[in-house]
Amino acid sequence: MGVPVTDRPSRLNTGSHDLPVSPELSRFMAGGWAASPLPSDARVPAHAVTPARRARLSARFPGERLIVPAGQLKVRSNDCDHRFRPHSAYAWLTGLTGEDQVGHVLVMEPSGPHGHEPVLYLRPRSPRARGNEEFYRDRRYGEFWVGRRPDLAEAERLTGLRCAHLDTLGSPAGRNAATDSELAGVLSELRLVKDAWEVAQLQLAVDHTAAGFEDVVRALPAALAHPRGERWIEGVFGLRARAEGNGTGYDTIAASGAHACVLHWIRNDGRLNPDDLLLLDAGVETDTLYTADITRTLPLSGRFTPLQRQVYELVLAAQDAGIAALRPGASFRDFHRAGMRVIAEGLAEWGVLKDAEGDLHRRYTLCSSGHMLGLDVHDCAQARADTYLDGVLEEGQVLTVEPGLYLQPDDETLPAELRGIGVRIEDDLVITADGARLMSGALPRTVSGIEEWMGTLLDTTH
Repeated sequence: MGVPVTDRPSRLNTGSHDLPVSPELSRFMAGGWAASPLPSDARVPAHAVTPARRARLSARFPGERLIVPAGQLKVRSNDCDHRFRPHSAYAWLTGLTGEDQVGHVLVMEPSGPHGHEPVLYLRPRSPRARGNEEFYRDRRYGEFWVGRRPDLAEAERLTGLRCAHLDTLGSPAGRNAATDSELAGVLSELRLVKDAWEVAQLQLAVDHTAAGFEDVVRALPAALAHPRGERWIEGVFGLRARAEGNGTGYDTIAASGAHACVLHWIRNDGRLNPDDLLLLDAGVETDTLYTADITRTLPLSGRFTPLQRQVYELVLAAQDAGIAALRPGASFRDFHRAGMRVIAEGLAEWGVLKDAEGDLHRRYTLCSSGHMLGLDVHDCAQARADTYLDGVLEEGQVLTVEPGLYLQPDDETLPAELRGIGVRIEDDLVITADGARLMSGALPRTVSGIEEWMGTLLDTTH
């Protein structure tokens, strides 16, 4: 039985407060428009690499129809939708990443004994003709509301794919990536190893993210003066992300003081105290939808206290051990084990744990020490365990290493002076032939490096 993949509206998407259109206005809107083709330099940046990706997918499912939807809009409130981002598998196979991809579907039609013909079903530009009012009345899809879409011929030129009107798709039978776990898993697994173009996109995301962290440090005086300084920081980073890319790759975590002990603190509504640390976990997503994922824990005063330094340097030692474990052929879990061994030994030395054996250290570390990175911040999440979590690292994979210590403010197993301190250090790395390359090395990691970096940036604000 086929699975519906479209939500083609039976009527125009208008608002309750929209004015009625008279017959005279309808006739007037239907004519008098000059030709407005897409710019001749319009392009799909990944156009050259998507055919090979589709060929790899085709080889895994000979003779089967494969359906990969871009996804649908989701309502934020009443008639306002969230910003649209195409599903990562759809973007990877087509190179199409814009907000105009709402509802579009890639269908891989079986062709010959083993191959497939890719067909892109899309909502083309609405004709400006009498009887078609979508272009100026439809709030979701109208050109005058959300922008120009290519027509079918333009879409074929941009993508190199055969394109058809979305209305002709119906409910085809086949494997649908939105509901078929095997297809979703294969699509994740095919993305585990990045090609050179993808690595370059990820490096661009990392570089923009590093610039965003610099922006945040320069903005600290203003953030410290604001009653919701965490949100000021979120806004500063968000400005860089929107100016340089598609936006943030995930909700920014700007956690100061004890908020840093909440792994996914995105309320970001706290006041900043210069005596506290700031844990900033943020990433710019490029226009091609590849995201960075970097965390730095910074002293809001510009200098670590001795106790803050003690906690920070244990986490840094754990990260160093994790990074040293990265190489082709190593188990994916090796870098986590290496980092947690350092953490457990350090907690034992502090007297927090009786010894470094077992997994009691997890009370203070809470989560894994890293993940794959790419089109999704937690990339390739549908991959089978034996190819990812229980698999081995390969050259070309990109991942994070992000150990942390989260010393909860109400944890009576800790000395009082340690409570309420949260530290995470996260960097992005690509596996190379003999180890790993630190992609985010432009941002300092050591205590002295951070203090010097912050001092230089803060000096420029005066």
